[in-house]
Amino acid sequence: MFCIQCEQTINTPDLHGCVFRGNCGKTPETSDLQDLLVAMIESLSAWAMTAKAAGADVTKAAVFVPKAFFSTLTNVNFDPARITAYIREAEALRDELAATCAAAGAAKPDHPLADLTVKGLCAKGLDDAAKAVKLNADGVDADIEGLQLLCLYGLKGAAAYLEHAAVLGVRNEDVEAKLMETLADIGRRSNDAAKLLDTALSIGRLNFEIMEMLERANTTAYGHPFPAQVRASAVKGKAILVSGHDLRDLRLILEQTEGKGINVYTNGELLPAHAYPELRRFKHLVGNYGSAWHNQQTEFAAFPGPIVMTTNCILDPNPGKYADRIYTRSMVGWPGCTHLATDDFSPVIEQALAMPGFTADEPERTVSTGFGRQILEGAADTVLKLVGEKKLRHVFLVGGCDGARSSRSYYTEFVEKVPADCLMLTLACGKYRFNGKSYGNVGGLPRLLDVGQCNDAYAAIRLAVLLAEKAGCGVNDLPLTLVLSWFEQKAIAILLTLLALGVKGIYIGPTLPAFLTPNLINTLVSAYDLHVISTPDEDLKAILG
Repeated sequence: MFCIQCEQTINTPDLHGCVFRGNCGKTPETSDLQDLLVAMIESLSAWAMTAKAAGADVTKAAVFVPKAFFSTLTNVNFDPARITAYIREAEALRDELAATCAAAGAAKPDHPLADLTVKGLCAKGLDDAAKAVKLNADGVDADIEGLQLLCLYGLKGAAAYLEHAAVLGVRNEDVEAKLMETLADIGRRSNDAAKLLDTALSIGRLNFEIMEMLERANTTAYGHPFPAQVRASAVKGKAILVSGHDLRDLRLILEQTEGKGINVYTNGELLPAHAYPELRRFKHLVGNYGSAWHNQQTEFAAFPGPIVMTTNCILDPNPGKYADRIYTRSMVGWPGCTHLATDDFSPVIEQALAMPGFTADEPERTVSTGFGRQILEGAADTVLKLVGEKKLRHVFLVGGCDGARSSRSYYTEFVEKVPADCLMLTLACGKYRFNGKSYGNVGGLPRLLDVGQCNDAYAAIRLAVLLAEKAGCGVNDLPLTLVLSWFEQKAIAILLTLLALGVKGIYIGPTLPAFLTPNLINTLVSAYDLHVISTPDEDLKAILG
């Protein structure tokens, strides 16, 4: 296997990437099958573009590709059988389009994977096929390979956001076509550095469109978020825990459990769900349990009810002995765990009723969330007024993915050391490093504002654009600094979006992606003033003077 897509990557001089087993728990079989799936949807995408040019309907491919691509992100699907099924479905869809193209007289696409096939192959044959399409091709320059992977991983993140929007019925055929066109192009393995860098930035621009679609999908379905104090301690009673990112699944569970005496808790990236009017109206959505994804093996083991994992961030449930009560949805998978292929959550509900739940109320603790785009834009004039009056010195966005490395304590310390005359925004699960504390107010505004999920990064970007417009300056002229924590491919997509928008001076850590070579890092530093975090004191001094 060769996997280098996330911050858990083993990156030593002798092992550049995970090659024996993923630090996430991914086996070589699973990793290689994921690479083969990527190659097959690259082939499918190439045929879809040819078919579309011939006037054919490519809807089935456009719907399938983002979901299948999403299944290859970090900590999403570890089940070889499920991934193999995606590979075979992709090939079947590709062959349908090939037949359509032949009937229309369209030529076969000029693509190295156009004829990729796995028909009739057993497990050993699939393994051999995967080795033929491995991501670390022999003889490829390290800088070129790094740019190829930057494009691939950034597009994975964009595909995940596109799938999040699609499950809520928000689709855009032009955007879907652009995603498939880019995926097909990545499959050609260009060795042109300038072209690859242009592709990476085009992925960032595409992701900006996709994130607007996702925000529109969420707010149309559930209303605009508004600030909420969310209980972070247990309530006596039967319980179901919902983790991941999917608001639709949470809504279905709330509807199906209403009146059944079951309390529903969110976990991880679903904390911001409590800010949406159409979700918080359910009285049995009682709070948020636990913290970031990397703590789940301990926290899930202690939860006295079933758990539903709706999207990425699943870890091996076997050490915590809760594999018999964790359920996976959509593209998520773990071998031996129950997968719910329909919207019927009856098995989860029945298990919740059979389990003890929490036997007593815990002392009440709360955390805040819900400072979405509408709220932030409403505060824009106040922010500029406070800046003009020199009551507000600087705005920081401190957010991104959390992880288990001890170096991530940087973000806790950074927030604690930000001066009292500064405002802090946060989003994604990185906020669990510091969101349990009170940081007071500045000019009547809470100093720490939780914008939401990583999916809600669009809100923070739009605020920056609005502030710049109102102030009559560029985004880089604002007293605004982004301090980001990187982990996986959604974060790469967001970083590419920021770079495509021309945002400079970003601080990122605790480590940079291992697929970015020193030459590529120097290129980004030179072009975008990108900074690798050092210490909170040094970075604050550099930013604030």
